[in-house]
Amino acid sequence: MPSLSRSDFPTISIAALAVGETIVWAAFYYTFPALLTRWEGAEGWGKTTLTAAFAGTIMLSALLAPFAGRLIDRGHGPALMTGAACVGAGLLALSSLTTSLALFVAIWLCLGVVMAGALYEPCFAVVTRALGPDARRAITGITLVAGFAGTLSFPMNHWIAEIGGWRLAAQAMAALALLAAAPLLWFSTSRLESYALARAPVPTRESPPPEAPGAAPSRRRLFFLLTLGFALVGAAHSLVLNHLLPILQSNRMSEDFAVLVAAGVGPMQVVGRLAILGFERHLSNRVVALTSCVAVGLAACCLLGAQFLPLLAIVFVVLQGSGYGTVSIMRPVMLRETLGDTNFGAISGEMARYATAAAALAPFAGSLLWLIGGYDLTLLVVAASCAVAFAAFAALAVRPDRPSTC
Repeated sequence: MPSLSRSDFPTISIAALAVGETIVWAAFYYTFPALLTRWEGAEGWGKTTLTAAFAGTIMLSALLAPFAGRLIDRGHGPALMTGAACVGAGLLALSSLTTSLALFVAIWLCLGVVMAGALYEPCFAVVTRALGPDARRAITGITLVAGFAGTLSFPMNHWIAEIGGWRLAAQAMAALALLAAAPLLWFSTSRLESYALARAPVPTRESPPPEAPGAAPSRRRLFFLLTLGFALVGAAHSLVLNHLLPILQSNRMSEDFAVLVAAGVGPMQVVGRLAILGFERHLSNRVVALTSCVAVGLAACCLLGAQFLPLLAIVFVVLQGSGYGTVSIMRPVMLRETLGDTNFGAISGEMARYATAAAALAPFAGSLLWLIGGYDLTLLVVAASCAVAFAAFAALAVRPDRPSTC
């Protein structure tokens, strides 16, 4: 697929997709950590039970990721992503009407199906199918905008919950997803799918996933190292993000300051992504991934030390946001760089099955670690996970027949 000129680049479609992704992330993912303490206080639901439910949500999303990827490879991306946004809005609204913990958990498990069809994984598969080697530019643009999803979700949920309780906050996020995200996703993905078909139809015959028995040993090794690295750093971010408000409150910080810190992670993700644009000619993708591991690991250490020096919470925001912000770009870019773009949706979904499962289990694992040794032990485990991820990326050798996208 030839490279696109600037005038041919589908800017409007990518911009609409970026805004739509921002909203679905804010509604279907960040609403959980934003309202976690509200559910504890207002309903008396336990933190361990709630985080276990969210782990199940993300696990279901991971299990369905390859299926979603195959649908996208066959040209069904617009229907998949738009339908997921509509169904997710209905489920989120329904969750605000129940007083039963069992029903609440069941609803959030169903939201796992929505996440499989609406968040970054299907979005990047649609973009890569349409743009091929030019997908990196589009993915960077989408993540620059969607990095503000947490900045939208945390304050919005906090302020609305202060006015009318967590139920009104959930209803507001559901309305935003239905009335704004769904139309934007349909507009953008349908145009990108038409663009893909007009430029170069993508073969629909499935290839075996990279870890299949028939795959070459080098491909299996690359797939393993990529998946291990991104799974561990993603799990570290997921654990910290979902426990961030309780961690800060356990350090005797006010709720308003804790919300401010949480909201600051999103903008710093944008800073990290802008840094990639500024230094892309000088840094390889692997170096960027290694730097991300260091940043996220040091962020956990800063959060650990914030109980003694509260200003370290600000350093945490800078490191956590800028460090993990680059991971969102590197994951699809490095996957295409090492394994190619044929049947990218299916292969990306296979990787997501493991990486997303790790992120899903992380909040629940954080709750268990908290029960065993408090948040000090939890943050030390986070830092150790980032060290192992660093080792995985350090051992990664990019295949010489795959050109760099930097």
